[in-house]
Amino acid sequence: MKKLSIVANIKSYKNEVEAKEWLENFKKIKDLNLNPSDKEVIVCPSFTQLFSFHSFFSSNIITAYIGAQNVSPFEEGAYTGEVNAKQIKDFAKYVLIGHSERRKNFGETGDMLVNKVEVSLKYELVPIFLVQGKDTPIPDGVKLIAYEPVFAIGTGNPDTPPNANFVSKAIKSVRPDTRVLYGGSVTSVNVRSFTEQPDIDGVLVGGSSLDAEEFIGIVKNA
Repeated sequence: MKKLSIVANIKSYKNEVEAKEWLENFKKIKDLNLNPSDKEVIVCPSFTQLFSFHSFFSSNIITAYIGAQNVSPFEEGAYTGEVNAKQIKDFAKYVLIGHSERRKNFGETGDMLVNKVEVSLKYELVPIFLVQGKDTPIPDGVKLIAYEPVFAIGTGNPDTPPNANFVSKAIKSVRPDTRVLYGGSVTSVNVRSFTEQPDIDGVLVGGSSLDAEEFIGIVKNA
């Protein structure tokens, strides 16, 4: 049985009060009695929530990992407004890199993404590198990839499971040492149709992760 990774990308949502409500609801995930070697859950809140989520997971013995949604391409230094890998490492194990929203809205280039991967690996963060198709360049050192077709992001129109599997298989044919997730309009209803595909190793959840109970349903049904 393959290991699945189920990732929640909460994006730029939730203030402190809303985040605490999400966390209280998320405690119900303990009822699933998850084995991380079978289903690994990763939650990526905003930077302002990293400490709160890390502390809550620790104090409530929740079997899930924290991920950051972004990382500076630079080391620590005079980079006002940036959050670097050394700082993130205090709270998180994973980091999202290359999301289509950041490529589009913030002009992230291939060279910048390579730098982000390199600095993340230096500080022992695990990059979850997002690609928009099978031909998207992937930096060296990446082991966990998420395929996110742009047409499926936030639209309610996911890719078909067979095509998502085709893309995942194509990526693995070139990079056999990687695991590939699918991301794009994943719900508790359709998640199994993706995770049962032979070359899909989990899912990256966006909009549906804003509701903690819906995300738990996704984890349960994956």
